[in-house]
Order: sequence, then C-alpha cells, then structure tokens
Amino acid sequence: MAGGYFYHGEYIVEHKEKYLGSKNPKFRSSWEKRFCFWCDNNDNITKWGYEILDITYFSPIDNKVHRYFPDFYFEAIAPNGKIKKYLVEVKPKKSTEPPKKPKNKNRKAVQRFMEDTENFIINQSKWKSAKKFCTKRGLEFKIITEKDLF
Repeated sequence: MAGGYFYHGEYIVEHKEKYLGSKNPKFRSSWEKRFCFWCDNNDNITKWGYEILDITYFSPIDNKVHRYFPDFYFEAIAPNGKIKKYLVEVKPKKSTEPPKKPKNKNRKAVQRFMEDTENFIINQSKWKSAKKFCTKRGLEFKIITEKDLF
C-alpha cells in the first residue's frame, strides 16, 4: 500500500522503566507491534526504544544525504551475563532480497518492479550506514523478518 500504512497504532508500554522514549511508540506494522511486545516483556531486555537513533546515509537514487531511523534499539543480557546492544530493522523478507523481474510486463507490474528496485537500493544504503554506525559503537545490527518473528 504505497503512501500509507496497512496496520499501525500506538503500543502501550507496560514496563516503562525499560523504555527509552518519552512517549509510547507508534508502530507501523503488526510485526513492529509484535517486536515492541517482545522487547517490553522479555526479562533479558534491560532497555529498549523505538526509532530513537538517527543515522545519516547517502542515497544513490537522488545523490543526497538523508536521515534513517532504525526501528529498534535494545540492550539485552547475553548468556555470559554481559549487556549486548542491538540496532534492529523489522522488514519483510522480500525487502531484503533484490526484486525479481515481473513475468507480466504490463505497465503496473513494471512500475511496481521499479519501485521495489528503488526501495531495495535505498534500504541497502541505509543498512550499510547502519552497520558502520554499529561497528564504531559496539552495537550489532540485525534485520528481523517474518522468518524470525513467527
């Protein structure tokens, strides 16, 4: 659904002592809502936030620098007892792979392919910048898909 959100709302944080934001997060998908719930209710998560960090990235589409707000930041107790910090993007698996050329070459299918290709290129630029950002700060960058959530 271009230009809008199919499923969105406000997640009511239950464990406010762990949440890093000043207002309840406004999720943009049922998957983000599910991840909010996981962070909020997981005993190993000591802190979490939604879209609290911004990272600059260069877009090869328009040759400009933009700001990217990864979906989640959280800190978790690792099996060795130490705190591990993560930056997470929640995306459909198909958004993490190059789009496939449409079999049907009608205008709408080709336009959709072009949009998907542009989004894929932009996401790759964002994630490259996020990985550099995380490496410099001792964080781990993860892309979570439906395969991880369900």
